[in-house]
Amino acid sequence: MPYYSGPPSIPEAPPRRVMAIMAHPDDGDFTVAGTIARWAQQGAECIYVLCTDGNKGSADPAMTPERLAAIRREEQRRALRQLGGHDVWFLGFEDGLLEPTLALRRALTEAICRFRPDTVLCPDPTLRWAGDEYINHPDHRAAGEAALAAIFPSARNRHIFPELFRDGLEPHAVATVYLAAPAQPDTYIDITATMDRKLAALAEHRSQFRLDEVEPFVRTWGEQLGAAIGVRYAEAFKVLRPR
Repeated sequence: MPYYSGPPSIPEAPPRRVMAIMAHPDDGDFTVAGTIARWAQQGAECIYVLCTDGNKGSADPAMTPERLAAIRREEQRRALRQLGGHDVWFLGFEDGLLEPTLALRRALTEAICRFRPDTVLCPDPTLRWAGDEYINHPDHRAAGEAALAAIFPSARNRHIFPELFRDGLEPHAVATVYLAAPAQPDTYIDITATMDRKLAALAEHRSQFRLDEVEPFVRTWGEQLGAAIGVRYAEAFKVLRPR
């Protein structure tokens, strides 16, 4: 990932209920884990909602998708515990083939209306590449696009998926959306005090990498973002406040 530039802004107060919507296990731990850990320390209830189990994420011909799904689910649960988060919800859509379908939007709408977060973090669906080395995974873009459609208009409108609201569930309006690893950031969050928790979360994803393989990149990226607001480490976001 390159250095992100933009007018630096720092949120004034932590949210109370936070939902991070991501495509795969480990996505959130690369992009938002320092922020999740910071907010959790400040008393926020934080959960991850993962669109897939990441069960295609192996080059080992002896590994089966069924076995890998179980491994990666447990890795993500352990990782979120390192951050002080509360729970991981898995939606079970197919890894590697995720699309922003109505089925995915409906599932995310239901998750939002059940958990009722004031803040949602999700991938920036406009990011297709960064620099000359990183091509954004299409699952990331699909998760971000479906998440935004679920936030507005579906979660706040009982007539789009009316079957969701027949058994006591009520519509919910998300107040703030943080697009993670965005193409055009406008908000930076100091994660200097929680970088060790972020690295501890990443260390749990042993089926994917060793921590020493990714730590130099994670620290360098955090330092580049931190420079925007004069701190050691930061994470960057594009913040939306839908009306």
